[in-house]
Amino acid sequence: MSASLVLLSAMLVTPPTDAAYTDSIAAWRAARVARLTAEDGWLSVIGLWWLDPGDNTVGSAAGSRVALPSDRAPAELGTIVLSDGALSFRARPGATVAADGRPVTTTPLRSDVDGNPTILAHGSLRFYVIERGGRFAVRVKDSASEARGTFRGIPYFPTNPAWRIEARFEPYDPPKSIRVPNVLGHVDTETSPGALVFVHDGKSYRLDPVLERGETDYFVIFGDRTNGTDTYGAGRFLYVAPPVDGKTFIDFNKAYNPPCVFTAYATCPLPPPQNKLPFRVEAGEKEYSH
Repeated sequence: MSASLVLLSAMLVTPPTDAAYTDSIAAWRAARVARLTAEDGWLSVIGLWWLDPGDNTVGSAAGSRVALPSDRAPAELGTIVLSDGALSFRARPGATVAADGRPVTTTPLRSDVDGNPTILAHGSLRFYVIERGGRFAVRVKDSASEARGTFRGIPYFPTNPAWRIEARFEPYDPPKSIRVPNVLGHVDTETSPGALVFVHDGKSYRLDPVLERGETDYFVIFGDRTNGTDTYGAGRFLYVAPPVDGKTFIDFNKAYNPPCVFTAYATCPLPPPQNKLPFRVEAGEKEYSH
């Protein structure tokens, strides 16, 4: 049994004290902010540019298909070529570009479809190809972005152990395909391993999590009645540990804002209809003001 499952099993028997629990949430928040504000975190994202078949110019010149800031990049940095689903990058002669840390003049590119895209770098800029709905785009990050420099923290609801709710796991056999919309207007088909069934104020509710590539915890995209007032209008995210003996915990104190709260250049999933809760979840992150 993994260390996380051993810990969860112990927690099912011995709930944490309020002080220990509050400390654990504070540590979770600190780690979350550290990821968000990292040089390649979501606050560094400054652009998203969709690619056309053929040559796509990269640089700060007007009309570049992948537009970079004029104070960070030359007018012409290079070209991304999209041909029959294959991607490559060709640097302009004299331009300094690295791919996964190695200087290159030409290189094939991996998209993020397998979670390991080729990272191209020039100065403080990092950019890579993402694939969404059968189309390719380039996401651009800048470690010197204004959003990183002006970040002043995230507001939260008060930590409340009552929002750490035990849930019964009802597996789907076979795993169920669910439709998950996103902010681009697309609908993706994801796989849900089972339902998380819990009780709030005497009533039973269900959430359908999904299991992401390379993850062991279940990913939950949910909405509630705080959306659009206290929290982001399009819902929030959280992770849930896999069940032990058919039980786990949904900790709404760890509900967090989607990347779309911090940048206009994210492609966030939205809560499927069955994951929109008809009550206020006054726990976790509130809307980020910026």
